[in-house]
Amino acid sequence: MNLKEFARTLGLSQTTVSRALGGYPEVSAATRKRVQAEAVRLGYAPNRGAQRLATGRAMAIGHVVPLGPNPDIVNPIFADFLAGAGETCAAAKYEMVIAVTRHGEEADAYREMAMKGSVDGVIVHSPQIEDGRIALLRDIGLPFLVHGRSSGVDAPYSWFDVNNRRAFFRATRFLTDLGHERIALINGPEEMDFAHRRRCGYEDALSQSDLPIDPAIMTSQEMTEPYGYRAARAALETTARPTAFLVSSIISAMGVRRAIVDAGLAPGRDVSIVTHDDDLSYLSNRGDVPLFTATRSSIRAAGRRCGELLTRMIAAGEGSPPVTELWESELTLGLSSGPAPQQSTNHES
Repeated sequence: MNLKEFARTLGLSQTTVSRALGGYPEVSAATRKRVQAEAVRLGYAPNRGAQRLATGRAMAIGHVVPLGPNPDIVNPIFADFLAGAGETCAAAKYEMVIAVTRHGEEADAYREMAMKGSVDGVIVHSPQIEDGRIALLRDIGLPFLVHGRSSGVDAPYSWFDVNNRRAFFRATRFLTDLGHERIALINGPEEMDFAHRRRCGYEDALSQSDLPIDPAIMTSQEMTEPYGYRAARAALETTARPTAFLVSSIISAMGVRRAIVDAGLAPGRDVSIVTHDDDLSYLSNRGDVPLFTATRSSIRAAGRRCGELLTRMIAAGEGSPPVTELWESELTLGLSSGPAPQQSTNHES
């Protein structure tokens, strides 16, 4: 049964049937329910090409992923985000189109998507400070939602973000309340907006507690386990070693913990760790008592929400106002944190 025949059995136009099956708001809820029920009863599955012709939409969401030294496509955090976004897209009958480009050629990929009409909108990943992709996408008229925000961009745009600044402010204050005065920051690359905001939250909390901001124990790099290990090892070898580490990724926190153990110290007793935890599917920090004290935020749930927001924007059509949403992280207690130890600021050889 094709679309024309299915529409005839319902006494509706092909356009109405296509829009009802796509869940578009311009079709009444009663009509959508009737069409969907009949599709199930008759075993009708819409032809994607016909549906695109009827609705004028590609029924696809785009993701542009540049290749580089540390591409998002091999990052487990990105994979979990895609899994969440994929759940939403599948439920809304959208496909996901992933365009892998060479580093520096993202603009060409976005322009090609807009020119070909191969997607109805895109999710923008890993925004940097003053990210030029936002102005580009506004200029070419391709609907988009930024996963994160871009400091320095004043024009309104749609975004979904976690409150990174507040999360790291709270985490730092949690450590200072435990008596820690030497708190090292193991951050992500600070040209990335999320890492910039996290550093600001950390510095705000130190300043509020009248504690010095010491660049000697603040690092910024791609968030890997070896990076966490190297950065923590170097900090622990300083004369006034830190009594606590604030870490931007649970993956890096694994390396920090390994460095503490290798130094003959006990995590949570001699040196505390608080990490940001994206609640990864394959690396869970859950349990009766989590391994790490963490500012918890599910990247998979973020992917689902970004998919929901973007598909709603597409359904609302051109001219709809920008959508913005900010989530707070949950501070969860684990085994990795405790009161500042007495006389722990002197280096022990």
